Amino acid sequence: MPAPNLTARPGPTDRLPQDAGEILRLAARSMFDTFAQAALGMMVVDRQHRIVWISEGYKHFLPALGYASEQDFVGHLVEDVVPNTLMNQVIDSGQPILVDLLTNKAGTFLVSRLPLRGEDGQVIGAIGMVWLNESPDHSESTMQPLMAKFSRLQRELDDARRELAAQRRPKYTIASFIGTSPVVMEVKRLARRVAGTDSTVLLLGETGTGKELMAQGIHAGSHRAAGPFVGVNIAAVPETLLEAEFFGVAPGAYTGADRKGRPGKFKLADGGTLFLDEIGDMPLALQAKLLRVLQEQEVEPLGSNKVEKLDTRVIAATSRDLAAMVEAGQFRADLYYRLNVLPIRLPPLRERLSDMDALADHLLDDIARRTGLAAPKSLTADALELLSAQRWPGNIRELRNVLEQACLMTDDLVLAAANLPTLARPASPGAAANTAPPEAGMPHAAPDGKRLHRAVAELETEAIRAALQATNGNKVAAARMLGIARATLYEKLAQLG
Repeated sequence: MPAPNLTARPGPTDRLPQDAGEILRLAARSMFDTFAQAALGMMVVDRQHRIVWISEGYKHFLPALGYASEQDFVGHLVEDVVPNTLMNQVIDSGQPILVDLLTNKAGTFLVSRLPLRGEDGQVIGAIGMVWLNESPDHSESTMQPLMAKFSRLQRELDDARRELAAQRRPKYTIASFIGTSPVVMEVKRLARRVAGTDSTVLLLGETGTGKELMAQGIHAGSHRAAGPFVGVNIAAVPETLLEAEFFGVAPGAYTGADRKGRPGKFKLADGGTLFLDEIGDMPLALQAKLLRVLQEQEVEPLGSNKVEKLDTRVIAATSRDLAAMVEAGQFRADLYYRLNVLPIRLPPLRERLSDMDALADHLLDDIARRTGLAAPKSLTADALELLSAQRWPGNIRELRNVLEQACLMTDDLVLAAANLPTLARPASPGAAANTAPPEAGMPHAAPDGKRLHRAVAELETEAIRAALQATNGNKVAAARMLGIARATLYEKLAQLG
């Protein structure tokens, strides 16, 4: 067969392929070489997702991905070494992704991904090409506006996620539970103990005793502190919406549902803590589903057949008697036992009146900050005595309400009992008690006792004067230096004139 005349002008019949298969192979090879030269980088992945080849251009991305050489990179599963890649998805589905934006620690790139098929049509791997990145060298590219817009939207999304994460962080620690009375110290001890576990905690106590504050403190003291803290008041959610609120809604689950679906509170708290306030108000029909979530750590959104795994710690709280509700058939016994693993009872205010001084100081500081007062107010001794004489059915929430009302109703910096007109006055002792003769055998005060009293008063006066001088007249700082409450300092100053 004579050799072809390469200089002759080909005729119509000369342009017809003699071997279509050979032409296709040459075309595939030519396209492969063209893509490898035109793209910033290219890789080939086999059917098992392993990287089998990368171009010279792709090697420039290796340091940013954390690899020193081609030998360290090739041979690994693509999903293990290229964050956010979809090459594995292309191989498994057989569907190409012609244009996409990929963002990982190496940058943001315009990429294409194509499946590779064998002679029998079966997928044997995939090829990925990097066409463009955020580099200023490509600022004149027609795709650069798209890249810039994507980068801006990505930054806004990251900012929104950080802001949402900050809102989900706990505001309080266990130390925020103010008080040093024995009952409060025991509560704090138990809280620190349970914070180190992942078991369910049940907080028991009357309304206003600080159950949510303590729940946040337990979360802040746990290894989940970096995760979200999500709280939901069951009593505040309509019964018809509770299931969707807790477990989420699948896309298009019912008429009017969000087309993208909506995650429930359990999913939002994944990796963190879910606080279920007023658990005693949960309907019986929903208690069985809650029990399953607690036991299996998985949730099935409303309208979905897909079960999603969770890692969520639950802290429940109630002001109701759950044991009595179980006896009455109003609360499931199995759920009660599942919740009552680590119970902590928060004492009412009337059982910790020795903490009244510290609580009032803390609340007055917070009231001043939240209401914009120039300075925190303080209490006189008679005001503190009046507060300690109340029953406080609303506990600390009621105490705060009374103090805030008193702060806003007067310009005085020191609140006296007269500034608390809504509180009931304790019964004063009868006159007979004040004028009753001394009991038989009761000695009169000795002269030495009077001199001792005067000596103590003089020392106290000098200490107060020295503290005020050292703090330039700052009464709050002086009280701290002396180790007494502000109310006590104001009382001493009034006595001393």
